[in-house]
Amino acid sequence: MASSQRLGILPRGLLRPRALASRIQPNASRRKSGPYGYTQAKGLVFSKPGEPQDALSLHAHSISPSIPSSALLARTLAAPINPADINTVQGTYGAKPPFTSLIGTAEPSAVPGNEGVFEVLAAPGGSDIHKGDWVIPAKSQFGTWRTHAVAEADDFIKIDKQGLNPLQVATVSVNPCSAYRMLRSYGPSAGLKDGLGMRPLEVGSGAWFIQNGANSGVGRAAIQFGRLWGLRSINVIRERDSAEETDALKREMYDLGADVVVTDAQLHSREWRDQLAEITRQGREKIGLGLNCVGGKNATALARSLSEGGTLVSYGGMAKQPVALPVGLLIFKDIRFVGFWLSKWNEKDVQGRKHMINDILDLIRSGKFKDVPVEEVPWHWETEEATLKDAVQAGLGGFRKGKGVFVFGDT
Repeated sequence: MASSQRLGILPRGLLRPRALASRIQPNASRRKSGPYGYTQAKGLVFSKPGEPQDALSLHAHSISPSIPSSALLARTLAAPINPADINTVQGTYGAKPPFTSLIGTAEPSAVPGNEGVFEVLAAPGGSDIHKGDWVIPAKSQFGTWRTHAVAEADDFIKIDKQGLNPLQVATVSVNPCSAYRMLRSYGPSAGLKDGLGMRPLEVGSGAWFIQNGANSGVGRAAIQFGRLWGLRSINVIRERDSAEETDALKREMYDLGADVVVTDAQLHSREWRDQLAEITRQGREKIGLGLNCVGGKNATALARSLSEGGTLVSYGGMAKQPVALPVGLLIFKDIRFVGFWLSKWNEKDVQGRKHMINDILDLIRSGKFKDVPVEEVPWHWETEEATLKDAVQAGLGGFRKGKGVFVFGDT
């Protein structure tokens, strides 16, 4: 047996999770130990794509105390359940995770989870990462839905945990970073003189952007960044089961800093054109950017709301319907349709990603950026497989009070 297999080491870029609720002090958590100092660990794995209820299983394994000199051992504090993670299990995501038998699964398997925060239990000498530090994955397809992780120190980014809780750190690297990157990198056409490129919305200009899925994690972050950076937002939400619930959600969006909040029904109504003209002072104030995570007719309506030369950025497709590109918008209004995938940006700009994460965490520390609502899913050593699989499957449901997050206690 190869030494890496005996040690339970995963290929570069993969980890094993072990999380803990924000209300629990991380340093007070116990480390499960087996014979001869082996660390006992568990993780959700899948060997073939499918629905989470069918494809996932809870796998227990041991981690040797003799880890490579360049690697570190960490335990997960919290790990979100993102739509991209569920799509990965289903086999519909744009990137496939590596499948391995190194943790003793009967078939080559992968651990889902792109996002999470870990506490270091053992670190290599000479590294700037030490025992007790908090770290997050440095790359996508990391595999965070597990109790413990062994990986190279370079596969982590060290986080200054001062003034933060595990939930805040665990949820920083996907949704807030997506909103941050899109608002700072995309905007309307720069004009013929500049080679048909685009210019980002100017900070402090009061420029407008419009987005659907405004109450999603990305949408909430975009509203707050817009307010902080002197931009204005038009935000589209789905109607709730009652008018009272819809009004409550609108108030929540306004409290975050939204300038305008409308429902899907309003966006598709005959009156929307006149309402939009009133919002933009008869078109004198331009809407240069649209953020789409829904697709279908909703995305087309968003594109029709853009000013001449505007750009529609698609980063999701929750409706599972294609985005229609009306020829009139392309020819007569010069509307641009582009896609956004955070993983590609992270690969191309490693240092920029670190700066972005630190900038967002500084805003959280200072109280200028509010946490996304979450539904904590406790994960203890005795937590049953069905409970964890149900939590993942619930991510495919309709309206939720918050993002599902595995929060690990006594593992």
